[in-house]
Amino acid sequence: MVKEISKYMLPLLLIFPIAQSTPTTPPPEEVVQPQEVRPLPGQLDTVPTFNSNSPELVLKEGILLSTFPPDGKKVPTAHLNFPFRGRFDIFAHHVARAEPPENLRSLYLGIILHNPGSEAVKVNIWQGASYLSQPDAPFIQLPSFSPNPLGTIFAGPGDRVMSDVLMGRRQEIFPAQIEIPPKQSRMLLNLPIPVQGLTPPLNGRSTLIRLQSNGTVYAASLAMFARVNPDGSERSPTLEEWQNLLDNGDLAGPRDKTPTPLEETGKPRIYGRVAGVASGSRWRALLVDNPKARYLTIPQPGQVFSYALSTLHGGTLGTGQIQSSPMLVRYPDTAYRAHGNYGIQYNLKLPLYNNTQSRQTVSVSIQTPLKENQLVKPGLRFLSTPAREVFFRGTVRVRYKDEQNQPQTQFVHLVQKRGQPGEPLVSLNMKAGDRSLVEVDFLYPPDATPPQVLTVSTQAESR
Repeated sequence: MVKEISKYMLPLLLIFPIAQSTPTTPPPEEVVQPQEVRPLPGQLDTVPTFNSNSPELVLKEGILLSTFPPDGKKVPTAHLNFPFRGRFDIFAHHVARAEPPENLRSLYLGIILHNPGSEAVKVNIWQGASYLSQPDAPFIQLPSFSPNPLGTIFAGPGDRVMSDVLMGRRQEIFPAQIEIPPKQSRMLLNLPIPVQGLTPPLNGRSTLIRLQSNGTVYAASLAMFARVNPDGSERSPTLEEWQNLLDNGDLAGPRDKTPTPLEETGKPRIYGRVAGVASGSRWRALLVDNPKARYLTIPQPGQVFSYALSTLHGGTLGTGQIQSSPMLVRYPDTAYRAHGNYGIQYNLKLPLYNNTQSRQTVSVSIQTPLKENQLVKPGLRFLSTPAREVFFRGTVRVRYKDEQNQPQTQFVHLVQKRGQPGEPLVSLNMKAGDRSLVEVDFLYPPDATPPQVLTVSTQAESR
């Protein structure tokens, strides 16, 4: 999430070295958009999210994240002892690389569920998707704004997974229900991250699953290299082999950078990657003038206001609001919070009200301003030419009523670079005294970099 050159990116940089321009191109100018930035109303729900994202790059097989009890385990500190019951989510995002380059065995990602009780437990899978970078969802260049009604536009596995879940899909690899007998375990996922035939030999897999259990279960994500058949071909690990790794294995490696404390230390901030159970799956917000109001008065003509999205320590855009999910349990060398809220759904309702005496054109957009904690100037800072780094790449659902009062649902794929103002998701022509409900939904995508804002603007009156 913190943009830095990680070890597994070095081969890419060797193949595609960063071009040196002569003479040096002047940096893009900053453009300040005067506007009020408001904290986002509402809050995260309390649905626990199993969040397996550290180590991101896995070179040594082992336990990625275990919420099992430590009793009877060879490495008790690898098990966080957190039971799930009822609604919970599972998010996992990991990368495999051939190390050394000639070792082209596939790395398998296993997610195991265990029923510790004396009666069978049924686990329903509401939505779920799991995709590889190659060949399922390569990182390709896409326009900044693309209608995406079928969910066929994506770049990167996290982008594709979030789009599927937003559209309510359950990929065919997942059954509708898993029944786990008493004291037994079942594999929820047992899929490879292959590197053979890729240049460089590097691949990633992103997964998000929404579940509901009628009894207590424990969960673990595990990494194991493919087992080899007598004829030299690969096979997936068996349930018994996964169970043995869970009982006798240690944490997978190499370990990611240890995060710095959340309080300002004067040192460069390292957010770290997440491995633990975060509190929250969805942020519902009703955007109104004040807690007692039932509508959101549109800005005056030519004016703009924004609501902060996915704010985090050191990046609150002047609101002082931290939206990062708190961690219920975590490993000591991993992130203190689920910075970036990967896989968390934002449900935002805007009951717009035109309190002026004339017709107004009002637009709603998502924007990616320059990250700030306190606003240096009264407004958000953008770049005249957006930077090269993509900071948001994902599908957004917008619901509203058109001028004929017909309900509309649109899915739009956005690609925004650092400092990019973005284009309107919807523009409404509102009569004097008119009210119009706009709903914006998206799952915060992996590989995005927070924060963003949701912006409401009223077009200036023509003279």
